[in-house]
Amino acid sequence: MLTQAQVNQYNADGYLPGVPILGTEEVARYRAECLRCCGPVISDGVHRQPSNRVKPYLLFPWAAELVRHERILDAVEALIGPDILVFHTTVWLKEAGAGSFVPWHQDATYFGLEPHEHVTAWVALTPSNQKNGCVQVLPGSHRAGQRAHRDERDQRAMLSRGQTLSESLDEASAVDLLLAPGEVTFHHTLMVHRSAPNRSRETRVGIGISYIPARVRHVTETRLSATLVRGEDRHGHFDPEPVPRVEGGPEEIEAHALSLARFHRASESIPEMARAH
Repeated sequence: MLTQAQVNQYNADGYLPGVPILGTEEVARYRAECLRCCGPVISDGVHRQPSNRVKPYLLFPWAAELVRHERILDAVEALIGPDILVFHTTVWLKEAGAGSFVPWHQDATYFGLEPHEHVTAWVALTPSNQKNGCVQVLPGSHRAGQRAHRDERDQRAMLSRGQTLSESLDEASAVDLLLAPGEVTFHHTLMVHRSAPNRSRETRVGIGISYIPARVRHVTETRLSATLVRGEDRHGHFDPEPVPRVEGGPEEIEAHALSLARFHRASESIPEMARAH
């Protein structure tokens, strides 16, 4: 799926702009399923992201299918190798006029993964543009390593702890990741990025899938779970996750709740990943 030039661009800039991957019919089906299953807000009353929008691949067969999409995995394999785990997934459903935003941050900040080889595939199920709050990146910012963050109290911030870069940035070099439905961008875990509120009249829908090579481990005492989607796991750093058979079935709900509980416990125990690396 990716040329050597694209791989080189990713390594140099920390991201790849939109790669056309999903067909029109696939986009329509995934978008409809996503809005049906993840549009309603199901909250645990504690965390900012609705629980049905986090790791939906443990609840819904359509999401389990998407994270295993062959063409997405082909691209990911070109970036991180053939043994691939899904570590995390978030539905970025940004309603029109809601004011929700994502501050400048690095994905690595509270994931607690080592080494820093995690890549996010951001799948556009609607157009993503400046008006509806597309992702912005600072090219090359991943090369500076893990930076200091602070927790932001603003409840409009869509991240788990509102994690926000503590240092000032030169935003003049920011690049908008403009996407058509079915295009996928890829960015490095240390890439500095953000997204503004949706000021359009339509909901913006994207799904961020966090892929890691099986050699990557988690550094806190909490043992987490992950899903092998390609190749082999010869390391055993994570407990394997089940594939959902029934949409929202009791076994699926239990597996999802356990995985999220572990993830939140681990991430909330990390004061700041700059101290761990």
